[in-house]
Amino acid sequence: MSDNGKLKLVLCWHMHQPEYRDLQSGEFKLPWTYLHVIKDYVDMAAHLEAVPQAKAVVNFAPILLEQIEEYARQVNGYLHDRISITDPLLAALVNPSIPADPEERMRLVKDCMRANRERQINRYPTFKRLIEMADWLEHHYDSLTYVNSQFISDILSWYHLIWMGETIKLTDTRIKRLIEKGSGYTLHDRIEIIEVIAEQLSSIICRYKALARKGQVELSVTPYAHPILPLLLDLNTTREAMPDAPLPELDVYPGGEERVLWHIEKGVHTFKRLFGFKPKGCWPSEGSISDQTLNILSDFGFDWTASGGSVLNNSLNLAENDNALGIHHPFKLQGTDIVCFFRDDGLSDLIGFEYSKWHADDAVGDLIRHLENIADHEPNDKVVSIIMDGENAWEYFPANGYHFLSALYQRLTGHPKIELTTFSECLENKAEIKPLARIVAGSWVYGTFSTWIGDADKNRGWDMLGDVKAAFDKVISTGRLTDQQVQQAEFQLAICEGSDWFWWFGDYNPGEAVSNFEKQFRLNLTNLYRLLGEEPPAYLALSFTQGSGTPAMGGAMRPGIDLYN
Repeated sequence: MSDNGKLKLVLCWHMHQPEYRDLQSGEFKLPWTYLHVIKDYVDMAAHLEAVPQAKAVVNFAPILLEQIEEYARQVNGYLHDRISITDPLLAALVNPSIPADPEERMRLVKDCMRANRERQINRYPTFKRLIEMADWLEHHYDSLTYVNSQFISDILSWYHLIWMGETIKLTDTRIKRLIEKGSGYTLHDRIEIIEVIAEQLSSIICRYKALARKGQVELSVTPYAHPILPLLLDLNTTREAMPDAPLPELDVYPGGEERVLWHIEKGVHTFKRLFGFKPKGCWPSEGSISDQTLNILSDFGFDWTASGGSVLNNSLNLAENDNALGIHHPFKLQGTDIVCFFRDDGLSDLIGFEYSKWHADDAVGDLIRHLENIADHEPNDKVVSIIMDGENAWEYFPANGYHFLSALYQRLTGHPKIELTTFSECLENKAEIKPLARIVAGSWVYGTFSTWIGDADKNRGWDMLGDVKAAFDKVISTGRLTDQQVQQAEFQLAICEGSDWFWWFGDYNPGEAVSNFEKQFRLNLTNLYRLLGEEPPAYLALSFTQGSGTPAMGGAMRPGIDLYN
């Protein structure tokens, strides 16, 4: 290690989007994958490229990687051979004719309103005016007949311009010119925008691969479709951290361990295909761990995993763990060979929820003061893990976090007391590992599974998933499906098992997000029944959860510590 006296700091950014495709039609139902590529994944890579001494761990969900790959293929197919794009918003951007139907126009207008008002929309007065007109149109639907094609062309163009990463806005002359143009966008302009999008989609995986090759980034993986592993293994682990939580009618998820192994194997296979090597680390979906989960990850050969600080705190309260102290150490569960790092929830949540309201220099200064305090007052050989969403946080910062992230990497790399490192480097350099006799199962969110199970709507989702899994097992056992049909059904089942659907179920979330994800979940289940040759249950035609809440940061992120309990 370059200096054993330094505090070791690991910045771990988790990149994750669920499967937005209808796997049967191929249509992308929501545009968040390509929008986060051009805004966040591009910027996060560029910040590291700009400071070669900086280091980070970057974790990718495999279904995100596959969607990026598919978007790149489709957009390049459009540009080279005019093959149609299956994302409706991206297709509309380059459609020579603006739809005449008022409902279609209103749908496009509403799609172009989905952005952060303060940081993305209000930053550009011309786009702000368009959105104010769109707000008015929502309440005066009859007036849509008078909305001309230029309004639609301009709002589509502006929407994609505001979603460009700050590093693109600062360096790409085409984007600079188009932002300055402000109005009157032509089809030629819109095709220019999609050319920039194509370049980012085609190069982003290679950029992270290059950073990994240089040793600046350690790349890690999540199980394939981002399921909550402990719950697939045993729904009752919910009660380890929430003893009184109501559970679904489903007693056990059938064949859960087999499904967990499928997600891990498939996730590593996808990772190896795109990056060319097997990852040493696994960030289990949402940092969700249990004793059984850690045993499986250990048996699979991973060197390290990670979870939330609240999980460790809950575990340290157990009598059998009374010798272990402090969050700033890696730990190892007895009987396993895998090392588990734990998120400093306080520091991670400052970035996720507070620093976006601060001046960038003040925010970075405050974070460094906290780190210096740890370096000065805790024993040597400490590892501080800041683990957080690598995508949703930045839209709440001015300029997509550009000033904050630039200052963060620059000031940390020159700091005399702090060393940026990776989890694998910590292990290679013999970081002190503390023992744990047992883990209290939980996730990085509050140290529990409350975001995915334990209320009526989330539990209903589990019962629906249990129904389709029972149908899957029954049909597979008959042997009536071909190998190809079995494979299709397995993939569809994996998507249904993803954690994101359950994240959004519940009244405390925003109505539009709940509706979008709930519809997608029901569509996924329906598609699986049809692949199995079974009639979908009638309940899949009916909505089962609605939202009317206004959670912090739109509900796309959660703090690691529950401040209300």
